[in-house]
Amino acid sequence: MKLLRKVSRRDREHLLVALEALEKGELATLRVKKLSNSFFFRVRVGEFRIIFSFDKETKKAIIESVRKRDEDT
Repeated sequence: MKLLRKVSRRDREHLLVALEALEKGELATLRVKKLSNSFFFRVRVGEFRIIFSFDKETKKAIIESVRKRDEDT
């Protein structure tokens, strides 16, 4: 992922921990919030947002995007 190469080491480590938790389904350790009028959820990781949805059949998180927070995220 190109973003991970550009961010600081500390931010990279935090993002990887959050992404691993999403992969394992450990949502209790994350601050997950449902986006209004959407099927998507978000997780805040410092200045970054992980936008994802759930596959109901496999019960797994599907990562849609990881972006630095701005007015569009």
